[in-house]
Amino acid sequence: MMYYREFSLFTVSRVQIVVAPAHFLIPVHASRNYRNHTMVFNCTQTNKELEKYYLLPSYAVEFCIGFPSNLVVVLGYIFCLQEWQSCNIYIFNLAISDLVFLCTLPHLCYLYANNAVTNSSVCVINRYILHVNLYSSILFMVWISMDRYLLIKHPMKNHYLLRPRVALIVTGLTWLVVNVEVAPMIALMVQDLQRQNLSLCKDFASLKGYFSLLDYSLALTITGYILPLLALCVFSQQIFHLLHMQEQAVQHRTSYKRPLRVVMSAAVMFFVLYTPYHVLRNVRIASQKPWAWFHSCTKVYIEAMYILARPLAFLHSVINPVFYFFMGDTFRELLISKIRKITNRQN
Repeated sequence: MMYYREFSLFTVSRVQIVVAPAHFLIPVHASRNYRNHTMVFNCTQTNKELEKYYLLPSYAVEFCIGFPSNLVVVLGYIFCLQEWQSCNIYIFNLAISDLVFLCTLPHLCYLYANNAVTNSSVCVINRYILHVNLYSSILFMVWISMDRYLLIKHPMKNHYLLRPRVALIVTGLTWLVVNVEVAPMIALMVQDLQRQNLSLCKDFASLKGYFSLLDYSLALTITGYILPLLALCVFSQQIFHLLHMQEQAVQHRTSYKRPLRVVMSAAVMFFVLYTPYHVLRNVRIASQKPWAWFHSCTKVYIEAMYILARPLAFLHSVINPVFYFFMGDTFRELLISKIRKITNRQN
């Protein structure tokens, strides 16, 4: 009996230990749901933190550096350059495109800083300018590379594509093509804003419309990025071939190697900056499809990588002014001379 009592007491005590905190426990299936919910909540918050503490400072830095440098280039072309060549026309339009895009960054920084609701019209305009700049920049760099190639092949500037009037026509067609490429995005943004009661301004990869966003994004990637990048590579190869032939014919022609370095650097820049953005954008859109059986947090991590790639893609607006100073000696000398005159007057 004594043994039985001790065993009973021990049993009761063990039951008390288990039962006493029973109101703190969660059923097994409920605990799993709770853990999954907590995990999804935590990974979802990651993207909100990235938007506030990564996108905001990145865009702010790009604006602070890119806006003054592009503004100097635009003003320099307007007030310093008297005789415009075809290359100057392409560079000027590229600088204008970058400058207009950079003007939209303060508004984006404000939205990410305050989680504010934006005006629907401002949302559409900002996103539209952003993507027009994205694809016009690489196209204008293609025309600049073409111009450098033709200038090496035809040093006397007797090719019709080197005429300023032809450059103006090419520039107009470039703006037309880019706007046609980006125009369907307006319909997508308007449809998505109407679905969100005109309150939530989403990124391109998060839009939902009446036609396939993935098909449109892939088509935009091919026509707006891959084909121009291939053109940059072709012009780089052609310039290299011409320089190699000239070195065999005439020695010490090192002055013609600068266009090759500029064109190759431009191709590398767009490849490094644009490739992660376009790959992750398409992966992000594909991950939202019903046939993509991704875990909730996997989708969030894909979106996080896409967020990381976005400021990187638009970094070209900060780097492009570096190319402007290596494209032509005349503009650089005129701009430096003008700056010296202004500083001497102030002193």
